[in-house]
Amino acid sequence: MPEPTQDAERARAPLPFGVAEVTGPSMVPTLHHGDRLLVHYGARIRRGDVIVLRHPFQQDLLVVKRAAERRGAGWWVLGDNAYAGGDSTDYGVVPDELVLGRVRFRYRPRDPDRRSPLAVLAWALSSARPVFSDRSASRRLRAR
Repeated sequence: MPEPTQDAERARAPLPFGVAEVTGPSMVPTLHHGDRLLVHYGARIRRGDVIVLRHPFQQDLLVVKRAAERRGAGWWVLGDNAYAGGDSTDYGVVPDELVLGRVRFRYRPRDPDRRSPLAVLAWALSSARPVFSDRSASRRLRAR
């Protein structure tokens, strides 16, 4: 069955927001494996934003990276963890049509094994936070 276009997906969605889950270490220390993200689909992307995109070679795979630099009709994207790979250094510039949205907020699910009042309080104070644009995100790019 063919996959619907991004415009059709956005037209069907009642709100331009969705939830995504982080897998892998490519965005450490900003995001960790298991974090949940609130994604603003169709949002304007600026340099330094954490974004969700379709992988250029495997478009059924969604990827979370930082938009480091605008290049032509696309974005040069980098992971915050320089050692994890899987960014534009591997696949080049990501075309605009593969960029889905901007990450606005992240939260960490509570570990069900940690039920003490102190553990719940610690989770509540540290589990949710906004994801801000990092204007210095391209320091890896400048270092090359």
